[in-house]
Amino acid sequence: MGIVTRKIGLSLGADICWAKAYEDILARLDLTLPMGRGEQVRFHVERTSIVPFHLKAEPKYDVVVDRLTHWFPLQREWIKKAILLDGTYVLNNPWTVQSMEKHTTYCAMMRLGLPIPATAMIPSKDYDEKPDLRVTLNRYAKFFDLGAIGAEIGFPAFSKPYDGGGWQGVSKVDDAGELDQAYDASGKMLLHLQAGVLPYDQFVRCIGFGPQTHVIKYDPSQPLHLRYTNEKGFLTKEDRALIEDITLTINAFFGWDFNSCEALLKDHVWHPIDFANPCPDSQVTSLHRHFPWLVKSYLRWSLFCAATKRPMRTTLDWQPYFDIADKKWPLRKKIAAYGKISRERFDAVAFQQFCDKHLANLDALVNEYFGTEDAKDAVRQKVTAIFPAHEVEKFTEHFWSELQIWRAEDAASRAPKKRKSAKTGARLTIKSVQAAKPARSIATKARAKAAARSASRPASRPATKSAKKTVKSR
Repeated sequence: MGIVTRKIGLSLGADICWAKAYEDILARLDLTLPMGRGEQVRFHVERTSIVPFHLKAEPKYDVVVDRLTHWFPLQREWIKKAILLDGTYVLNNPWTVQSMEKHTTYCAMMRLGLPIPATAMIPSKDYDEKPDLRVTLNRYAKFFDLGAIGAEIGFPAFSKPYDGGGWQGVSKVDDAGELDQAYDASGKMLLHLQAGVLPYDQFVRCIGFGPQTHVIKYDPSQPLHLRYTNEKGFLTKEDRALIEDITLTINAFFGWDFNSCEALLKDHVWHPIDFANPCPDSQVTSLHRHFPWLVKSYLRWSLFCAATKRPMRTTLDWQPYFDIADKKWPLRKKIAAYGKISRERFDAVAFQQFCDKHLANLDALVNEYFGTEDAKDAVRQKVTAIFPAHEVEKFTEHFWSELQIWRAEDAASRAPKKRKSAKTGARLTIKSVQAAKPARSIATKARAKAAARSASRPASRPATKSAKKTVKSR
């Protein structure tokens, strides 16, 4: 069949750094993949435009990576057309992004037996005026005791919008008086009141991308650029497997290829608290050392979907999950079974085989890329967009040094392991020892450099163009 080109569209809003890194690395990969039946597959990526479109227009993309559906209606409707009429694979599913807000996700995961904190929905304080609004409220809206609802849920609690994200409109309330204040300030937002899981033992955020997962210890008390911590070894093997199963279950259940799940550990129980995030943070200015993992995940999953012509799952089929939920099994056994279904829906085995065969050099290439001026320019562009001009150089260097620490740690993790001879106990090869030295040297220098910069920074949170509210916990 010869050479065919799979086209990947990036549907973007304010995204800067991950998209540039994605494009740069894909160009460096310069892939031509043998996909069977004599077919050689190449890839072309471009950023989609916001333009009028005919419903019967010729298809333009095989895969679209979408970052606009959750707030930009025109692009959402174009993407729906591309799925239904053109067979385009889109991440994420636009119908579920539009309709499956936090309220639905809480209800669905409660149905599966997950330990979601006690949650109540509170009517809006104010409303947009509509012709029948007043008569409807006069006839059917009943007075309610907000303090009694708070007491039933339990304090401390969190008042937060039933949809949305980005910590907007979230208030921690410790008593009925604070709940009244939060409600009076909520305006037209439809609210949840959710019991606080406090004090908690651990707070994690797990990013899921197709069958790929990455669990990060999260500290919401920090400024935005420090909330994703660099701590390692904070989870047992069993807890990590549980968080990964929960995240993949949520994502596959709602048809989300890309989503993140926040969970709190208290008294040996993991409570998912916020997991309707189908356009998660993808910026180096918050992810720092975790950013390269995200870029690689974008590349691996989108290339797999494009190369294999992965069909879009347009229906959700929840019954297999409900069948498991209705069994009299321990919860951990149910969650493992949910995870198995979810990995099958994400073609985890075929995906891993594809990566092993066609993307074996991706790790080394990405490590090399994040030492280039092209990568540093991606960082600088993002910092310039959100930091005041007088802080751009300072924070460009800060995030750049974080990436260099990641490079050193990544290189060390992939270096040949030191092995001992069975006869002498000596290290087998000089080559493996020499290969490890540069990585240790880079890591030492990068850490020292980052520590020096950190010591020179003021202890208070840096000023940014738009202040962000810091919340102690959720």
